[in-house]
Amino acid sequence: MQSFREFDAGPDPFGRTWHVLFKWLQTAISLRHSNSVDVKYMLTSGEESLEKTVSMSLPQLVELAKRGSTKVNDPWCSRLAMQHLRYLVESGEDMEKSLVTPSKDQLASYQSVLTKWESGQVQKIRSH
Repeated sequence: MQSFREFDAGPDPFGRTWHVLFKWLQTAISLRHSNSVDVKYMLTSGEESLEKTVSMSLPQLVELAKRGSTKVNDPWCSRLAMQHLRYLVESGEDMEKSLVTPSKDQLASYQSVLTKWESGQVQKIRSH
């Protein structure tokens, strides 16, 4: 899995690849009085640039973390947000929106990908 801090996403439905930079992660209670975790990214493709904030429901994150025996922390939330941003770019869905929210099912799907990736990393370490 690539770093959630800087990565490429795409191609989008128009064939463009977007370069993505992590800007920040914050609890949205202080920003929008929302019980969520917001992860903001800057996207550029050629001369075009966009800002996207992936807003994830904190209660959904807590429930997902309990089921997956993990902790809600910044890297985990950022990796979930990265996967949602990739999905948005590749599908073209909600690209006109600056604030996007993954569904509970989408978050569960992204967690499954993370779990497989983490298991692979553990196997690599053990085999050395």
